[in-house]
Amino acid sequence: MKIDLVIIGGGPAGMAAALSAYENGVTDILILERDKELGGILNQCIHNGFGLHTFKEELTGPEYAVRYIEKVQEKKIPYLLNTMAVDVKGGSPCIITAMNREKGLFKIETKAVVLAMGCRERARGAMNIPGFRPAGIYSAGTAQRFVNIEGRMPGKEVVVLGSGDIGLIMARRMSLQGAKVKLVAEIMPYSGGLKRNIVQCLDDFGIPLLLSHTVTEIHGKDRVEGVTVVKVDENLKPIKGTEEYVSCDTLLLSCGLIPENELSEGAGAQMDSVTQGPVVNARLETTAEGIFACGNVLHVHDLVDNVSKEAVSAGAFAAAYIKEKASDWGEAVRPKIPQKTKSIIPEGRDAGKTLICIGCPVGCLITVDKNDDGSLVITGNTCKKGEQYARNEVTAPKRTVTSIMKVEGGAGKVVSVKTKEEIPRNKIWECMKEINKGIVKAPVKVGDILIRDVAGTGVDVVATINMELH
Repeated sequence: MKIDLVIIGGGPAGMAAALSAYENGVTDILILERDKELGGILNQCIHNGFGLHTFKEELTGPEYAVRYIEKVQEKKIPYLLNTMAVDVKGGSPCIITAMNREKGLFKIETKAVVLAMGCRERARGAMNIPGFRPAGIYSAGTAQRFVNIEGRMPGKEVVVLGSGDIGLIMARRMSLQGAKVKLVAEIMPYSGGLKRNIVQCLDDFGIPLLLSHTVTEIHGKDRVEGVTVVKVDENLKPIKGTEEYVSCDTLLLSCGLIPENELSEGAGAQMDSVTQGPVVNARLETTAEGIFACGNVLHVHDLVDNVSKEAVSAGAFAAAYIKEKASDWGEAVRPKIPQKTKSIIPEGRDAGKTLICIGCPVGCLITVDKNDDGSLVITGNTCKKGEQYARNEVTAPKRTVTSIMKVEGGAGKVVSVKTKEEIPRNKIWECMKEINKGIVKAPVKVGDILIRDVAGTGVDVVATINMELH
């Protein structure tokens, strides 16, 4: 098989790169995706907060993915699903070895390759937690897939280790699905997640965040029975006498992300010890001839919008390489990695007076005071959206609810949904009660109304993913 350009990975990076290459004159393209559908990790990220930069509106992960999937299908760009690339070699031509059930093991000759495999979670071994290996220990991303894609609950009593965004989001998801989340432990003196997620995922549900704490022991042999949580000093060493036993049947690990770099290393690309992804030049080409990289396989990004933006550049550079066959590799250039602001919450903060804005990832600290006449004085916001959020939060707080509903006759067991607009925060549990008891019939399309006037709020619940018939 001979193809001009092969994209490995059908997530947001892979699809954006393919579309960019197509628009830059290379139309003989093939996307290889190991999952059963395009979209990558976004299909299980059913929460909102995506697309503010790319589409100028707040979307859930599946909605963001659908925007790109529809474009790929509109351009008739071919893709192979359930297909694993097992080896890549740079050169002229580049050689890809892949496999699937239909073709078995097969090779592809191509003029250029774009690596867009994304990233993966660090495993328990990276945490060096002693104890047996009982059932009930999951990475946060694995638990996310169980709940949001397969409709299965990992457990009923949960402790989360690590306050990265995935861990915070899963603390909320597990709560919404009926589990008791005991606490989130973070070894650092600040949270690893966005401040807005601390508000929406922990504060809203009364889940404690223990900073400068970690898990030192896992109890249980067949199934997790509990964990020992301990406070750490400034050197991150456990402080004797601060141990506390917390009963639970599930431990979720949110230990950080690293690029999915096996194919990059196997291709002979030089690796960057800082980003843990491949070294690239100004054109996003790795040191392996004809092989480009973008998205989380290059370095872990903070926003999917930035992944898409970088992938557009990679697709354009790959197209130029194919047409011009540039030979001068140039100098290594480390992609600009956004410095994530430490999510430090002021001690002694009066939550009724000092608010954390959830309107965007910046998470401004906004102070709200009242004049003698009762009017509000709002300071600290950097945009009008923050001012409006603070005003609403003091008078009538609202949230968008994202969850799943059971589906009959569909290709999957559940379909992701959201309230079309924000609803009063005190109506969240009534809303979830209606969502959990509801059953929809396939096929379902993004935007289909599944529940009207949920919990008497006047707001409809709509589908956020396409679900075809089984």
